[in-house]
Amino acid sequence: MKFAIQINTSPYGANAGHTAYQFITAALRQGHEIFRVFFYHEGIYHAFKHATPPDDELQFTAQWSELARGHGIDLVVCISAAQRRGLLCSDEAQRQGKKDQDLAEGFRISGLGQLVEATLEADRFIVFG
Repeated sequence: MKFAIQINTSPYGANAGHTAYQFITAALRQGHEIFRVFFYHEGIYHAFKHATPPDDELQFTAQWSELARGHGIDLVVCISAAQRRGLLCSDEAQRQGKKDQDLAEGFRISGLGQLVEATLEADRFIVFG
């Protein structure tokens, strides 16, 4: 089965992102495909490169980056939600005169069209949070 996932909550504000991550890893172990993970609203905080939680806490951003690298999963961050919250990709950071982008490895910024495409391509669309 092919899944598309949407995550709406921040990594430390709710458990929905962690639950989504666990669902995805279980689905992959069972041979299912994850077409896309779309981070929306507060969910965009999963993609902040400079997030540095204490060593004894889950490293959500690093886990997502590793998942994308290891399984080729498309991690898409909503551009509108990202800009509202100060998450900038390299092009936007440069345009605004910032020294560095904030987007972690494996994530990319795009629009709601990617979310619509995911819902059309997937067999199941699941929203967390």
